[in-house]
Amino acid sequence: MTQPLAPNPLRRGLVEDRTSDACTVVIFGASGDLTRRKLLPALYNLAWQRLLPGGFAVVGVARRDKSDDVFREEMRSAVAAFSHRKPDDAVWSDFARGLTYVRGAASESSTYDALRAHLDRLAAERGTRHSTLIYLAVPPAEFGPIVEGLRAAGLVDPPGRERAGGPWTRVVFEKPFGHDLASARRLNDAVASAFDESQVFRIDHYLGKETVQNLLVFRFANSLFEPVWGRAHVDHVQITVAEDIGVESRGRFYEQTGVTRDIVENHLMQLLCLTAMEPPISLAADAVRDEKVKVLRSLRKMERSEVPRNVVRGQYARGLVRGEDVAAYREEPDVAGDSRVETYVAMRCFVDNWRWSGVPFYVRAGKRMARRVTEIAVVFHDLPHALFHAQDGGIAPNVLAVRVQPDEGIALRFTSKEPGQQTILRDVAMDFRYGATFGSNTPEAYERLLLDAMRGEATLFTRRDEVEEQWAYIDRVLEAWVADGMTPPPTYAAGSWGPEAADDLLARDGRRWRRP
Repeated sequence: MTQPLAPNPLRRGLVEDRTSDACTVVIFGASGDLTRRKLLPALYNLAWQRLLPGGFAVVGVARRDKSDDVFREEMRSAVAAFSHRKPDDAVWSDFARGLTYVRGAASESSTYDALRAHLDRLAAERGTRHSTLIYLAVPPAEFGPIVEGLRAAGLVDPPGRERAGGPWTRVVFEKPFGHDLASARRLNDAVASAFDESQVFRIDHYLGKETVQNLLVFRFANSLFEPVWGRAHVDHVQITVAEDIGVESRGRFYEQTGVTRDIVENHLMQLLCLTAMEPPISLAADAVRDEKVKVLRSLRKMERSEVPRNVVRGQYARGLVRGEDVAAYREEPDVAGDSRVETYVAMRCFVDNWRWSGVPFYVRAGKRMARRVTEIAVVFHDLPHALFHAQDGGIAPNVLAVRVQPDEGIALRFTSKEPGQQTILRDVAMDFRYGATFGSNTPEAYERLLLDAMRGEATLFTRRDEVEEQWAYIDRVLEAWVADGMTPPPTYAAGSWGPEAADDLLARDGRRWRRP
C-alpha cells in the first residue's frame, strides 16, 4: 500500500495536526450527489491518511430502503469514481466496517428513534462515546424539520457536557443558508432552539481550499505585503468566480436561486472578507470571524436607485465552450422559456473603512464563461511619474493574483526589460504554484472542513452574524431587481466573459476586467 503523505507544512499554526476524538458522522441525505461525490470520498481520504480516530463510524440516513452491505457497495463505487485515491482493499475494509445505514424520512419521528438506537449500538460496538457530527446534505427546506426531530428525540448533547469531558454534538449545514435575510434569521432562530452557536458549522467549501487558507498566511506571515495592502497603494481589487459549465441538472434549483444567491452571497462575500479584513488578534475562530464581520458591516450599502449603476446581471445564450456548441440557459431542462433568472452578476462594492476608503472591489460570478477560474487580483496604482513611455512597450500596473482554482497559486506581475540593445519593456510574473512546490496531492476542501468540524475547529465556517450581514447586503440588490419588475437580464454568449454592460461597469472608472 502507498504510504500516506506527510502533513502539509502550510497547515502548521492554523490547527493542531491531530485526529479528532472518537465520534460518529451522521449524514442526512446519504443517497444524494453531495454524499457520493464529496463527503464519502473525503472521509475515505481521511481514513487513508490515518486522520480518523480509532472509534469512528459513518451512518447514512435517507428514505430509500437498503441494507448496510448495499450502502457500503454504493459508497465504494462512489469513492472509486470521485476520490483521487482509489479504494485500497485494506484501508477500505477497515473503513467500511464502520459504515452503516438507517432508513427514514426527515419528517417522521420514527427516523430519529431508529437513529438514537443505532447510535447507542455504535457507541457500544465501535467506541464512539456518543459524540456525533450531524451533516445535513439535504435541501434547505429540510433543515428545520431535521433540527426539530433531533431536538425532540434527545439527540443533541448540550455543549456543557463536552466541556466536562463528555460526548459532543455538532451539526453542519450546507449552503444556501436561507434565500434572503428574513429566511436566514428564521432558520438561525430554529437552529438556536436546539443547538448552541458553538455547535453549529455552516459550511462554505471555498473556505476549505488550500489557496483560500493560504491567503491568511500570505497576508499575515509576510512583512513584505502588509504595508502596501490598502488604499495608499492599491487602485482596485477584482474577484472572479467563473465556471464554464451551465446549470446542468440543477435547472429547477437555479430558477429559485440564480447566481447571486448561489455564489455571490456566500463564496464571493467570503473571498472579499478574507482579502479586506484587518489582522485578527489571534487565529482563534472567533477572532478571525470578528474581523470578517467588520468588513461586511463596512460595505457601503446601495440604495435602490444606485443598484443599476453598480450591479450588472446577465444570462447565458447559446455559444461555444471548449469548441462545443452548448444550449442557452432558457433551453436547459426545468428552466422556463421566458426565465429572468441571472446566471451572471458583476458588482462594484466599496469597503468604507480606514484601510480601503475609495478603493473599488469589482466582483463577478457566472456560468458558461470562457473558462473555469476563481481568482483574487489586487491591482496596484499606476506610477506617479512615467520615466518609460509607450514606445518602450508601455507599463502595466503591478498585479498580485491569487488563483484559488483550478491552478492553485499566487503570481506577482511586474515590468521588466527584454534582453537586447533597446529598452523594450515586458510584463512578466513571479509565479508560485501549489502543484510544483508541494506536489499534486493537495487535500480536497471537504477533507479539511470535515476534519475541522470533528475537531470543533470553527475558523473556516461562517458564524450566524456573518450569514446575516451577507444577506443584509445582498438583499438590497435583490429588492431593487424586484422593484424594477425583474427586467430580463441581457444575454451573453456561452464561452464569453459576460455581457458588455459588465465591461462598461469598469470602463466608466477608466479600468477593465482582467482575463484570468
